[in-house]
Amino acid sequence: MKLNLRNPQVVDYLLDCVSFWVEAWDIDGLRLDVAYSLDLDFLKRLRAHCNYVKQDFFLVGEVLHGDYNRIMNQDMLHSVTNYECYKGLYSSFNSMNMFEIIHSLNRQFGSEPWCLYTGKHLLSFVDNHDVSRIASILQNERHLPLIYALLFGMPGIPCLYYGSEWGAKADKSEGDPALRPAFDKPQWNDLPEWISKLSAAKKASRALNHGSFRSVLLTNKQCIFERKCDSERVLVAINADGEEYVAHFDAGCGMAQDLITGESHDFGGGSHLPPYSAAFWRCER
Repeated sequence: MKLNLRNPQVVDYLLDCVSFWVEAWDIDGLRLDVAYSLDLDFLKRLRAHCNYVKQDFFLVGEVLHGDYNRIMNQDMLHSVTNYECYKGLYSSFNSMNMFEIIHSLNRQFGSEPWCLYTGKHLLSFVDNHDVSRIASILQNERHLPLIYALLFGMPGIPCLYYGSEWGAKADKSEGDPALRPAFDKPQWNDLPEWISKLSAAKKASRALNHGSFRSVLLTNKQCIFERKCDSERVLVAINADGEEYVAHFDAGCGMAQDLITGESHDFGGGSHLPPYSAAFWRCER
């Protein structure tokens, strides 16, 4: 069934439904399925209505391709799903080509005038209910913690799919029931603790939430990029190789604190990255 969003009565009914959910259950936002197919004038009506009904009400839409700015702007949706970087995230690890994801991040969030979404907050993810679990996609299981570090370090709003924080596996070819199971109990391992640390670092850092993006060092197996705002600089470092890597670059400071571990980091003499490691270095002034 497809609703006629050009019919005023249909639109009024849908907006009344939003008001009801806010009044009855105090919801804070909506995720719009297949948002790229929705009528643009309806999205404007929806945004205006939600702004009136509840301050800071959040609208995020499922968008697969095209220019996200078409429906993610001050008059329509606040955010959309970042499918471009979804593919770039896992492909960069599987092909050992970090250039792929860094190119996408620079294209989307860099400082050049042609960059598409600088200052905006796309919904970032490594898997969801429509695609294979990331633990089933990555060819090297040692990359699983690293892809989450990249997810929480890059611009955007990180979104975790239930069960994947335990490393649950499922392939799209097995059908939707395999992707959307009921879990009887948590499957505890080291991954949830690691993701919790990444989440805490993200929440505590203005730069990781609102900072600019700039690539600092890039090889096929390593990347370091800067997230910077007026009050803070954080360098996100990833070593996807099974060998130690010593990074030589101008950090713009002598010492830093790793927001993940809390440990101090000295940039002097090169920055040592252990095999399969990640760091969020907050530069000290």
